[in-house]
Amino acid sequence: MSGEALRRRAFITPIWRREKTILDQALPRWLVWAREIQGLAQTGLHYAENDYERERYHRLLELAAEMIAEHSNLDYPQLVDAFTGQIGYATPRVDVRGAVFRNGKLLLVRERQDGGWTMPGGWADVGYVPSQAAEREVWEEAGFRVAAQKVIGVYDANRVGPLEVFHAFKIVFLCDLISGEARASKETSEVCFYAIDEIPMPLSGERTRPRHIQDAFYASEHPDCPTVFD
Repeated sequence: MSGEALRRRAFITPIWRREKTILDQALPRWLVWAREIQGLAQTGLHYAENDYERERYHRLLELAAEMIAEHSNLDYPQLVDAFTGQIGYATPRVDVRGAVFRNGKLLLVRERQDGGWTMPGGWADVGYVPSQAAEREVWEEAGFRVAAQKVIGVYDANRVGPLEVFHAFKIVFLCDLISGEARASKETSEVCFYAIDEIPMPLSGERTRPRHIQDAFYASEHPDCPTVFD
C-alpha cells in the first residue's frame, strides 16, 4: 500500500467504521435489472421508427415499473408515468454537492424530507454548469455564498425512493466560503458546521454517505490530493 493510501486510511475516524459505505452495499439484482430495462426501453423509444416498435418498448417500461413496484412501496402507475416522462437517450442523472468548511468544520444541512443530514446540494439544474449548480444549492439550502474550487470526487449514486429510481452520478465540489450566514430553507430545517468527530446521525440516505464526508475532510486538509472517482 502506498504512503498516500496509508495516510488516507489513518484519517478515517470511528464514525466511518459504524456505517458501511455505498461501495459495500450491493444493489438488489431486481433494481439493477429494472434500471437496465427502463434505460434500454427509453433509448429504444427514442429511436423507434414505427408504432410496432414503440408498443414493444413501452411494454418494457411497464415491466420495469412492475418489477420495482413488486419489490418496493412505490406505486406502479406513478412509476409508469415517471418512466414514460423520460425522453431521449437514457443517461444517468447528476447530483451536485458543495463541501464547505469553516474553521476546519464541514457545513451540513438537515433535510426536512427525512430528517437526515447532508452536504447541501441536489439535482443539477439545466442551464447551469456543474460548479454553478453546486454553488446555487449551497446558497438556497444553507444561506452561504461560496465558490467551487475543485472536484473532490465523482461517485456512483444509486438512489432509491419515489421518482428517484433512476441511475445517478454525484459530483462533490470543495468550495470556498465567501459570505453569508446560516439560514434554513423550505428544504432544510437546520444548518450547522461540524468537526469530523461531531458528524450528526442519521445521514440523509444517498444524498451524503460517510465516504463523501471522509473524502471532503481529506481534500480540505490536503488541497493537492487527486480527485476520487468510482
